[in-house]
Amino acid sequence: MMNLIMNDILGTPAILVGLFALAGLLLQRKPAATVVSGTLKTIMGFVIISAGATVLTGSLDIFSQMFNHAFQVEGIVPTNEAIVAAAQSDFGAMTALIMVFGMIVNIILARFTPLKYIFLTGHHTLFMACLIAVALTIGGMNGFPLVVVGSIILGLCMVLFPALLQPYVRQITGSDDFAVGHFGSVGYFTAATIGKWLGNKEKTTEQIKVPQQLGFLRDTSVAVSLTMTLFFVVVALFAGREYIESELSGGSNFIVFSLMQAITFAAGVYIILAGVRMLIAEIVPAFKGIAEKLAPNTKPALDCPTVFPFAPNAVIIGFIFSFLAGLLSMFILPLVGLKVIIPGLVPHFFTGATAGVFGNATGGRRGAMLGAFANGLLISFLPAIMLVFMSSVGFSGTTFGDTDFGVVGIIIMGFMKLFGAA
Repeated sequence: MMNLIMNDILGTPAILVGLFALAGLLLQRKPAATVVSGTLKTIMGFVIISAGATVLTGSLDIFSQMFNHAFQVEGIVPTNEAIVAAAQSDFGAMTALIMVFGMIVNIILARFTPLKYIFLTGHHTLFMACLIAVALTIGGMNGFPLVVVGSIILGLCMVLFPALLQPYVRQITGSDDFAVGHFGSVGYFTAATIGKWLGNKEKTTEQIKVPQQLGFLRDTSVAVSLTMTLFFVVVALFAGREYIESELSGGSNFIVFSLMQAITFAAGVYIILAGVRMLIAEIVPAFKGIAEKLAPNTKPALDCPTVFPFAPNAVIIGFIFSFLAGLLSMFILPLVGLKVIIPGLVPHFFTGATAGVFGNATGGRRGAMLGAFANGLLISFLPAIMLVFMSSVGFSGTTFGDTDFGVVGIIIMGFMKLFGAA
């Protein structure tokens, strides 16, 4: 019976998080139909994430082989969803435990400290929990101490990062109604600081008229498809028809094969995001309901797109300049002995766009451009540095994409190596 509980129930991340949703719904005295639906959808969300990861990582593997053959360097596309899903087999139980207890630590800190923030961007909570589990494992920690330390670190991240950004969020929104809860905070803070130093907030991006033709960039699935098609086709041309058709495509035309792999990549992202949305749609209300009872007078810390409506032009400008920095970094990284980071559209769009909004709030157009460019450099170099550590546990094909993951991971692993824990 003990093995059943520890290995098959608590050792299965989907079931563990489902149990947390079940407990939250029961504590709120939800109807039986809501309890059953919410619990099953939470579990199903985890299963969908794993299925999407299988699709996405298959496409990423093909891309890596093509890139390596074409340029004789190893190119990595940072994808939070892919690495979290890939880590579930080895770190799934620890990730789930840290996620659940980290949420509880968040509530306690919001209740008893001046850091009155409840972090509601559930998928980033999941991603950070996974990163912390991996980082502490690399540092030599395991078992119960790993869960305790990891939960405290996650809970602190869930209040400290929103607090770091809140002065700028007030500038952007003109109110203090909500906070930004997204683990790209270091990039947004950097963008706002650069905007304050080098920009002029009187000349805002919203005085510029952006062509409607660029509006497609707001549709993530379309934008991912188009961008990855560009990457796949260009790399395929450099890799050569003979190599692809003889080694990878099974005789299919190399351009058609590349196009289908790009769309497969986008489909994998879409499946994973659908799973994340299903998971979060059920677990966040359970978490929020408990938090409202235990930690009143708190601010919700919400996902980064909540600031997009306040500066739509800065969103597009931020994405473009962050992406340009990613392209530039591709050529710089090998010169300093790091693996090439291929600029992924998802992190550059969401974090670059948000950095553009923060930079615009403090420095107008120049702040949006320079701030987003700095964000693009950060989300290129931090993942590359992270790979140096994470390759020791077998993660060499992808890595985390946003700034806070890099900062937290490097600090944890660097600290434990410094003090001889690793």
